[in-house]
Amino acid sequence: MNANDLLPRVQNRVATPLGPVHLAASAHGLAGLWFEGQRHLPARLSGPDAWPVDAHHPVLRAAAAQLNDYLDGRRGHFDLPLDLGTGTAFQQSVWHALLGIARGDTSSYGALARQLGRPTAVRAVASAIGRNPLSVVVPCHRVLGARGALTGYAGGLQRKRALLRLEGALAPAPPAIS
Repeated sequence: MNANDLLPRVQNRVATPLGPVHLAASAHGLAGLWFEGQRHLPARLSGPDAWPVDAHHPVLRAAAAQLNDYLDGRRGHFDLPLDLGTGTAFQQSVWHALLGIARGDTSSYGALARQLGRPTAVRAVASAIGRNPLSVVVPCHRVLGARGALTGYAGGLQRKRALLRLEGALAPAPPAIS
């Protein structure tokens, strides 16, 4: 845990075309975006110690609007202040590297490890990606396994596939045969 983990946070839950999303903000910006049921959801999203709900918080409102515009194809990128300070230095370096993968492009775990100067740290890179607190905004869905395999998305492979199709990195789904 670092000092940023202790900053006060607020949260809100919003509906999206890919299912409900939990958003969290700190004084530094958007600090979390998790699909409901996603792996690694913070315990503070519910229960007696939950972060307070604030549906009117400006960062949470902007994040909800931009996310829905993005998922509806009306927005190509996010323009939000981000708080990526909750992870270790290594995790933060991975998350910042993810921000460099453009919409419509993909990378691999191995390529990111090499980019970070840690070519043997592929599993550590994959673990850091799995702990990304800002799904979609920090585009961990753009990372594929060996030979382009769709693997390892904490929000579920169906969502990863949908996001990659939306961005043009995967071919559209074939039409259903009647």
